[in-house]
Amino acid sequence: MEKACCRKDHKKGIEKFENPSIESNFSKRTLRNSKNNSYSKSSILQGIGYGLIPHAGCIAFIIFAILGVTTATAIFKPLLMSAYFFYTLIALSLVFATISAMIYLKRNGGTAKQHWKYLSILYGTTMIVNLLMFTAIFPYAANAISTGEIGNAQIKLQVEIPCPGHAPLIMDELKTINGIGETKFSTPNIFDVSYDSTKTTKEEILKLKIFETYKATVLS
Repeated sequence: MEKACCRKDHKKGIEKFENPSIESNFSKRTLRNSKNNSYSKSSILQGIGYGLIPHAGCIAFIIFAILGVTTATAIFKPLLMSAYFFYTLIALSLVFATISAMIYLKRNGGTAKQHWKYLSILYGTTMIVNLLMFTAIFPYAANAISTGEIGNAQIKLQVEIPCPGHAPLIMDELKTINGIGETKFSTPNIFDVSYDSTKTTKEEILKLKIFETYKATVLS
């Protein structure tokens, strides 16, 4: 019985030795899977990077606004004054992703159809990062800018901003008025502003220069 088993194992070993294509195919398959995994990780990281890079100026503006560095925020403010600025950023992030995709295809050969997994992850991640920036990060950051106390009067404003990404700009401008207290932003464009009525008025708030670009309507 033992001899028969030994003979079988010996025979399998000879078959493997005589037919190296079995091992070769297995090695190729393992290498291919390993490459696919590394390409997936690479495309995710690149997508995150290309989604974030265009927003670097906005992120810097928010950080400086929270820290109260007015000189630094003044540098980035002109960019945010454009109604189409954030749409330009999305287009820019897609341009970066496309350049990366072209370099990838040139380096690895083949067509876009053959590398559809890599490309779909790259573009998908880039768009998800942009979506998160507009729907979650920028609105949250806008409320982080407000550090004042609740005033004895309130005004609810609907401001015609093109997207929630402009909310930090509005919040930062409101802070320039003496007497403005806690301000809260709600998507898509609502600002609840509390203020000290002995120091400022609704009329003064509505006279802010920013509201010449983005019209503000009093809701209550």
